[in-house]
Amino acid sequence: MRWITLMFWLFICFTVAGTSAWWTGSEVRCWYSTLARPSFAPPNWVFGPVWTLLYALMAIAAWKAGLAASSPWKSVAITLFVSQLALNFTWSLVFFRWHQIGWALVDVIFLWTAILLTTLAFARVSMIAGWLMTPYLAWVGFASILNEEYWRLNR
Repeated sequence: MRWITLMFWLFICFTVAGTSAWWTGSEVRCWYSTLARPSFAPPNWVFGPVWTLLYALMAIAAWKAGLAASSPWKSVAITLFVSQLALNFTWSLVFFRWHQIGWALVDVIFLWTAILLTTLAFARVSMIAGWLMTPYLAWVGFASILNEEYWRLNR
């Protein structure tokens, strides 16, 4: 039963990842390639492997939190996790599909905050789950700065 719940979280996270990648793929070759790039923007090939690892870590973190003993924090943590996943999904839609860089910046600020709250809540129910979220928190912090620079350079 434990492994079935891991498969569930992997399915949820990689469904978000796959849909986001589908929206992103065609836009990277067309619209995104026309944007002025910040000097510190990584090459495009970096994003796929990084996000694949981050979605896997997120799924494992949610799984570990879900295995923890029942508590009010566990419910809060899982609710926050689903909320941040929805904000993550929305960012790809707003940035790549709708080309709204400024609104994507607003979304990513809420996303980073939701990830921080999720990480803290996960740490209350499973220290491992909390630590598994920290690379994601750091990457989205970097992505927030990158988003801001894209917005500044392409207004």
